[in-house]
Amino acid sequence: MRAIAKTFYLSLCAIVVTLGLPSRGAADNPNMPGNNSDPKLTADGKWKVNDSARPRPPKAEPKPEAELAAASRPPQGAIILFDGSNLDAWKAPAPGKAPWTLQRALRPDDAGGWVESVPGAGGLVSAQAFGSCRLHVEWWVPDPPPGTRQNASNSGIFLMGQYEVQVLDNTRNDTYADGIAGAVYGQNPPSADASRPSGQWQYYDIEFQRPHFNSEGKLTRPATLSVTFNGVRVQDNFRLEGATGTRRNGYKPHADALPLMLQDHKCKVRFRNIWVVPVPDQPL
Repeated sequence: MRAIAKTFYLSLCAIVVTLGLPSRGAADNPNMPGNNSDPKLTADGKWKVNDSARPRPPKAEPKPEAELAAASRPPQGAIILFDGSNLDAWKAPAPGKAPWTLQRALRPDDAGGWVESVPGAGGLVSAQAFGSCRLHVEWWVPDPPPGTRQNASNSGIFLMGQYEVQVLDNTRNDTYADGIAGAVYGQNPPSADASRPSGQWQYYDIEFQRPHFNSEGKLTRPATLSVTFNGVRVQDNFRLEGATGTRRNGYKPHADALPLMLQDHKCKVRFRNIWVVPVPDQPL
């Protein structure tokens, strides 16, 4: 009788556990009923935002510096946002002179000079607004980095001020996959880690299509984004889930053109050779 009771008790416990608790890694599996409302899940319910269990992408060989530099010259008709000479195309979040540090070229390898973020000063915002565009940005982080994980020379490039392509030192840095350089922050890791070592210039070419909203403010087409990182395509027409961040923010209607922003994440990061080419919206 005791054996029967024990068997019944263990079976009941198993049923309770099965019904009351998700299996290990349930949040990492496709949608389960009732899980879609979890603000920490991405749109497909597969991974939590900034989930440390999400696999890191494989390493890819970046293209040689000479090849990257040759391909990074602004094309005819490009809008030059920074060529190393001044910050006239930028402004601080608050009125007044942009507080970032400008270093004009001192050596040939400075390639026209650079601008460096000042921790705590706030982001650098473009004076001009953009929608769909091609954007080229080169960035640099120090060697050794000042910290680890998300404090390893963190910054970001924000399309329309709210859709972030992450800037981070990937070298020897064990952090979550959707927060490394080349990621659409919090949404999609790069398909490969094409970063060059700390202390070397990194090259981003970004293709962005803005989101579309109807007259009632309803989303009719999400934003899409492609990233070529040091000559390697690591994001391919990714459909953004909304504004990026540490939670699922979704879309809120906004203007067809908004300023770009270089993030101040309280780390010193340098930028140079920034230009943009507005492109037509793709047909709906």
